[in-house]
Amino acid sequence: MLLDLNADLGEAAGFDAALMPLVTSANVCCGAHAGGPDETAATLALARAHGVAVGAHPGYPDRENFGRRNLPAPPHQLYAQVVHQLYRFMAAATEAGVAVRYVKPHGALYNQAADDAAFANVFCSALASWPLPVVGLPGSEVEKACAALGRSFVPEGFADRRYRPDGSLVPRTEADAFVHDPDEAVAQIERLVRERGVRTVCVHGDNPEAVAFTTAVRAGLLARGFVLRAFAA
Repeated sequence: MLLDLNADLGEAAGFDAALMPLVTSANVCCGAHAGGPDETAATLALARAHGVAVGAHPGYPDRENFGRRNLPAPPHQLYAQVVHQLYRFMAAATEAGVAVRYVKPHGALYNQAADDAAFANVFCSALASWPLPVVGLPGSEVEKACAALGRSFVPEGFADRRYRPDGSLVPRTEADAFVHDPDEAVAQIERLVRERGVRTVCVHGDNPEAVAFTTAVRAGLLARGFVLRAFAA
């Protein structure tokens, strides 16, 4: 069974060079919630060298909280933030000779768009100039917005996060929000693929244990017969 393994990279966490050979897609930070032009260029170069598919990873310009704090931005402000980040990122990708294959929102923007139809519609509308697939939670408002706008949607699961019964992620502020055991992560991925139609699975690149965790998860998936390949090659 084909499965994409992605990671959030370009966030100046220090693990990109070790993680890039392990994944098939890289969600490269657009420089708002973390990173910057130098990190973006270096990460794009790594992705190109390893043949890893690249997606744009825009987030809230809230570096103090790593883009993980909800910001009730007015629609016009959110729209402008996303458009600005995408234009800059696309220019950097062109300069690096890298094709951008998809878009995945980051952190609080990802979660707010998943839950709130208005946020989802503004976010997806801001991508009008770029006919790229959007990665998000299955059954989310983002998926609905993509369907309404005729845009491709790619359902995503998380290897290192736990879920509520309704399919939403356990908030980071709650106890037991993270999966640390690679075997548990692989079992969760199998369930997400089988029950939720997930096509791509994320590991967070800012986790201090990201390299060891991703190495073990990758090995576990291959041992269970998964073929790891970018969904947007």
